[in-house]
Amino acid sequence: MAYDLVDFEKDVIQASRQKPVLVDFWAPWCGPCRMLSPVLEKLADAHQANWTLVKVNSDEQQELSARYGVRGIPNVKLFVDGLVVDEFTGALPEHAILEWLEKAIPSEAGKLVERARQELAAGESIRAQRVLEEALDMDQNHAEAKILLAKLRVLEQPQRASELLEGIEAPTPEAVQLTDAILLVSSVLSTEEHEQDLPDGPGKEPYLAALSCLRSRNYECAIAELLEVLLKDRYYAEDAARRVGLALFTLLGPEHPVSVAKRRMFDMYLY
Repeated sequence: MAYDLVDFEKDVIQASRQKPVLVDFWAPWCGPCRMLSPVLEKLADAHQANWTLVKVNSDEQQELSARYGVRGIPNVKLFVDGLVVDEFTGALPEHAILEWLEKAIPSEAGKLVERARQELAAGESIRAQRVLEEALDMDQNHAEAKILLAKLRVLEQPQRASELLEGIEAPTPEAVQLTDAILLVSSVLSTEEHEQDLPDGPGKEPYLAALSCLRSRNYECAIAELLEVLLKDRYYAEDAARRVGLALFTLLGPEHPVSVAKRRMFDMYLY
């Protein structure tokens, strides 16, 4: 819920000691302000338990704007315990604001997701999965937790991964790409019909071998077999080798040893 400023000390400074306050410095003549305002108000209504939105007309509150260094509008500042802890300027899209908020005001579930990321960075995927399950116990709609858990489960439990992503709204373009990759890999691994319906041809045997390698998490083998498909029959099964290969690289990420060793060669085979 959004509030127009009445008393800055009461509405912002004191209030932020109880709950974070987002202050939107705006002006009636500002076009980007008019674009940002409904987005902030929508988010404030959805997250009123976690933070409050206060709107400050910078034309009417020039001294206040000067005190907090507002040089361009819209300018959004996050107050916690009476102090500015983060801010942004300009009309950001909703997904970017949500990403910024999650970092600036992490929920308990968000903190667990960050811990899961640390476990993954340390190579502890089993621990990461347990932490993500705990995060979803706290917030069953936490998109990032669902996407990360689906990514970790897709090769062993493709159907479970697909279920995790049902009805999800990926918060960023990167998350959309990852979600698409998970759903594709889940689809080709979870249905026997996919293999039964494959057309005959020189690409069939290496493509089936690639799926077998995927199930055993032998990524280097999977890419090698997909390259064999591309070499023998570039567009086999409606371009399946290209689509599965690109999805696998997305799941692994650019820093994975297989991505580093094979991605450039894979791309060369596509052209």
